[in-house]
Amino acid sequence: MSIKIGIVMDPIDTISYKKDSSLAMLWAAQRKGWALWYMEPSDLSIAQGEAMGRMAPLQVQMDPIHWFERGAYQEQPLAELDVILMRKDPPFDNEFLYTTHILALAERQGTLIVNRTQGLRDFNEKLFATHFPQCCPPVLVSKNPDALRAFHAEHKDVIFKPLDGMGGASIFRVKEEGLNLGVIIETLTQHGTQMCMVQKYLPEISAGDKRILMINGDPIPYALARIPSAGETRGNLAAGGRGEGQALSPRDQWICEQVGPTLKEQGLLFVGLDVIGDYLTEVNVTSPTCIRELDDQFGLDIGMQLMDTLEKILDQS
Repeated sequence: MSIKIGIVMDPIDTISYKKDSSLAMLWAAQRKGWALWYMEPSDLSIAQGEAMGRMAPLQVQMDPIHWFERGAYQEQPLAELDVILMRKDPPFDNEFLYTTHILALAERQGTLIVNRTQGLRDFNEKLFATHFPQCCPPVLVSKNPDALRAFHAEHKDVIFKPLDGMGGASIFRVKEEGLNLGVIIETLTQHGTQMCMVQKYLPEISAGDKRILMINGDPIPYALARIPSAGETRGNLAAGGRGEGQALSPRDQWICEQVGPTLKEQGLLFVGLDVIGDYLTEVNVTSPTCIRELDDQFGLDIGMQLMDTLEKILDQS
């Protein structure tokens, strides 16, 4: 079966070669003999009701100096591709939303979009975790300053975060004394006009914010514990954390069992769960990372596992 796979991503020449999960996916697809086609969100359009892409043939190499070769761009219907990986990083702003709507036109014509466009639109990465309250720490989503203050008063030590952030941006810890509580609430809620999230602080963050990768609802058996640097409460690698792999604990596996069926039902084929201690804190559906770190530490080939799964889905369609 000759498969054409496209990717919509941030500029490939700006990625971090050592860490980029999209590159691992492309490398796996190329090893399967699939034809790679490269696009950025600005290359997508709708012409007379048809989703189009200004796309370039792509070849990738696992070479830290020269990791891709891009051919001449050509305009083609997106529906001519068998699979499109939607790997544009957040924020989930209007432009991201419009991109999902364009991809949905190709999806209706039979192209497999990873992840499904309706799922990308429906499931905010912070809010999605609250669909599984049995897995979560005490948490509140609100823009009401009084409610947010009351949550802090009850739990004493809390984490505030915006609903549209990534990489640990704009995350604040407020301890019992409430230092800067007012200005943090004002900033994150834009003076009571914008929702934010507050969670009970989990001291287990010192042992790492675990990233568990899920393929079609099933977990990779190892997590990457992203351990905060000195003086930090954020484990995100983008915020200076370091990654240490570890086998999933029984509690991790239980969380995966709670979340996995919903992911599969919603067509969310590649997802990252964030777990601190015994609690689920986020469900990342846009462009989950950490493939490269887990591959390196455990001799895995997660990109190939994903491509094998996509091939089975295409064979069944």
